[in-house]
Amino acid sequence: MYADSVIAAQRRQLILETVHRDGAVSIRALAELLDTSAVTIRRDLDYLDSIGRLTRSHGGAVSGQPLRESPWSEKVGQAAEAKAAIGRAAAELVGEGDVVVIGPGTTTAELARALAGRAGLTVFTNSLLVADILVDSPGNEVVVTGGTLRAGIRALVGDGTTRMLRGLHADFTFLSGNGIDPEFGVSTPNLTVAESDRAMAAAGHQVVALLDHTKFGERAAIQTLAPSSIDRLITDHASPLEATAALSAAGIAVTVVP
Repeated sequence: MYADSVIAAQRRQLILETVHRDGAVSIRALAELLDTSAVTIRRDLDYLDSIGRLTRSHGGAVSGQPLRESPWSEKVGQAAEAKAAIGRAAAELVGEGDVVVIGPGTTTAELARALAGRAGLTVFTNSLLVADILVDSPGNEVVVTGGTLRAGIRALVGDGTTRMLRGLHADFTFLSGNGIDPEFGVSTPNLTVAESDRAMAAAGHQVVALLDHTKFGERAAIQTLAPSSIDRLITDHASPLEATAALSAAGIAVTVVP
């Protein structure tokens, strides 16, 4: 086991040296260079991205730090009352015996808080915050995905997450994000987070976006959910009316909580 960890560390160092030298590199090129599988390279890139050593791109990686992702410690106190109200409204959609998928974020954590007193639910989540809130809710079955820990958002992401969700058919998927735009949809600065969120969305019969007013007008680099992929948006009364109207016109059921 120790030898395996040394080999992995050496391989990842070579990946970093290659990416920093060339600026960008593909999974295929790295697999050929290091004489290993694409699956192993993808896992290494996900890990290096999760600790901020490079930025994952479609089919490979690029040099440099990822676009800034607000850490949990910054987000936890922002718009706290609005997030709590959004979480309570989202919980009203969930019926007895439902299977739900809950993504990472401080707003989705408020949904978990509102569901903690329920029983008979099956909850799939990659969020450590959600799992911690529901740990004292014995009436519900909680399944935590695998994946690579992304400490800044207190969540598991990557291949381990997407593999577990493959083939799952849930009643609802609840997701948040770094920004929402009527034309671009929900977005995030990180490719691996976006891929995990998309896998969660694919598992849900209905996809519900939970975003407070501070997320409107923000467009991060990577689209998580196109407007056409969102069934319902729950936000608060401080969100811009023009934007919520545009999202409603796009066919999204918009709920504005007081």
